[in-house]
Amino acid sequence: MKHQIKDADRSRIIEMAWEDRTPFEAIKSCYGLAEADVIRLMRRELKAGSFRLWRERVSGRKSKHRKLRHPSISRGYCPSQYKHR
Repeated sequence: MKHQIKDADRSRIIEMAWEDRTPFEAIKSCYGLAEADVIRLMRRELKAGSFRLWRERVSGRKSKHRKLRHPSISRGYCPSQYKHR
């Protein structure tokens, strides 16, 4: 990573990386971080066990890569997510 990330942005990047339906491309378009940069950030910020669990979850997951998704899926989150209360 070439630039300093604000704490609030770092927290949001980690949250987006954990979300199953948010592709790495969305993180890149919002924050300019490629998948490899996100992996480095997650490795640095998470506990070792948490990082391993995350890597197992996202490795090969179709929803984390826009090119592997079904063409009908254009959103990055579930429609019931972020409901206004």
